Amino acid sequence: MEEREKKIFGVSWNVFLLGIVSFLNDMSSEMIMPVMPSYLMEVLDAGKLLSGSVMGAIESMSSLFKVIFGYVSDRFRKRKAFVFAGYALSTVTKAALAFTRYWWDFLLLRALDRVGKGIRTAPRDALIAESSEKGKTGKSFGFHRMMDTLGAVAGPLVAIAIIEALKRLPPETMYRTIFLISAIPGAISLIVVSLFVRDRGGEVKKKIKGISTLKDRNLQLFLTVVAIGALGRYSYAFTMWKAQELGYSVVQSIAFYALFNLIYALSAYPIGAYSDRFGKKRMITIGFGVAALAALAFAYARDFYTLIMAFVLYGLYIAIEDTIPRAYMADLAREHEKGTIIGAYHTVFGVFVFPASVIAGWLWGAYSLEYSFLFAAAMNIVALVMMGFVRGQS
Repeated sequence: MEEREKKIFGVSWNVFLLGIVSFLNDMSSEMIMPVMPSYLMEVLDAGKLLSGSVMGAIESMSSLFKVIFGYVSDRFRKRKAFVFAGYALSTVTKAALAFTRYWWDFLLLRALDRVGKGIRTAPRDALIAESSEKGKTGKSFGFHRMMDTLGAVAGPLVAIAIIEALKRLPPETMYRTIFLISAIPGAISLIVVSLFVRDRGGEVKKKIKGISTLKDRNLQLFLTVVAIGALGRYSYAFTMWKAQELGYSVVQSIAFYALFNLIYALSAYPIGAYSDRFGKKRMITIGFGVAALAALAFAYARDFYTLIMAFVLYGLYIAIEDTIPRAYMADLAREHEKGTIIGAYHTVFGVFVFPASVIAGWLWGAYSLEYSFLFAAAMNIVALVMMGFVRGQS
């Protein structure tokens, strides 16, 4: 990154713009995320195990493509084209959800949306790393996740407003309208990418000579920890189903979800900036501990205050684990392979997120949601212990 480039909120102009793009796109996504669990079960008549599996498949789908497009963007040194293509595919498929009739066409469109995420995520994260000052990747990724999650706060609030405005209509009509409206902020984000975001990959002159960082035993151990932690990463849908199980309405459960995103948004930037000094490995370890506490709180929530605490802890956990590992991997990667290394992290994580939600859905159907969250807590405790064996940056 050029030293003379102006900064906004302590980050480069490019990182700031990518934050705006993520804000708009996540607003679009989060307008539909809170209503999807209800849409699946009420409109498409999917059962508990199928619903959990569909939501898990959606979460996992994008990660299968991240290492591929991260590697391709390393080879071509062109991140922006992949970022634009990924956001464009997601915007189109979100609007098309308004026309779904069965769980399988819903899954197909959501899968295409996640393919779009898979195309853009590793190149975008590599572009953020390349647009950051040395030693300040935590701050850049923290700012980006903050902006992304502020969009996630705005999205559910817009969804609530639409639900209130259309509450006299049948639920099916209301949900489909939300899907259509969600395309508007997504389209605006495409304009920002195409006109203002700049590529940085061409500034790295060194040619690729293999993906040597992936051969490092310590990195492989960390990716193993990521896989175990991912088994404890239940879909957000389970938190909303928990609120509804305790008697809260769809609108009230969306409000809980907005609280989670607000905690996430407010904590991601300071956590990211602090990790540059405190140590990214230590922060990731703490994140697994917070994750276990959040899962236990959801498992044993019986009243309003325990449920609130669970959503707050969940927000802190996701703020850490969605922010710091990206910066950690960017720091470990060589300049010519950041897209590949960051993509490898996303792919490993995503592959194991799918069975996590399948297991959680099975435990819910066979026993109760309490067992789903207890399983998640156990996996995060194992990941926390294993982080003690990861060497290197503390």
